[in-house]
Amino acid sequence: MKILYYDIFRLPEELEKQLGAKYVDLDTLLAESDIITIHTPLTKDTYHLINEERLKKMKKGAILVNTARGPIVDIDALVKALREGWIAGAGLDVHIMEPLPPNHPITAFNNVVLTPHIGSATYETRLAMAMLVADNLIAFAEGKEPPTLVNKDVLKVRPPGFS
Repeated sequence: MKILYYDIFRLPEELEKQLGAKYVDLDTLLAESDIITIHTPLTKDTYHLINEERLKKMKKGAILVNTARGPIVDIDALVKALREGWIAGAGLDVHIMEPLPPNHPITAFNNVVLTPHIGSATYETRLAMAMLVADNLIAFAEGKEPPTLVNKDVLKVRPPGFS
């Protein structure tokens, strides 16, 4: 399988070789890929990253998969692309609103797979998530900084521990 990728940060060439991945610009990725999967955070720069202009650059036989964040794909443009046959299909695990209204136009397509934001719901992933919570709770109880603490400013207000 030929692997193309685009990111704002390029991987080291040695890692690209190890993975068999080739860095390309976004337009090249859209034009040459049979399956495009999205794995990016939602930011002001990625909001509607996949829009009408970019959907038109994709192969007619391409499939778009979004497991990142719903608003990264312009859903109205995707509906238009599917209705007019610009692409072959889509798989969406994330949506513009969750839950997605059952009468949303995207639900009418036979070439679209919709899941309710459960792409990570494997046994292995859920076990790893539970273990991570346990590690954080144990660290906190021992008066240590939890390993995956996001808001470190909270430590200025209250140190870890139950005292």
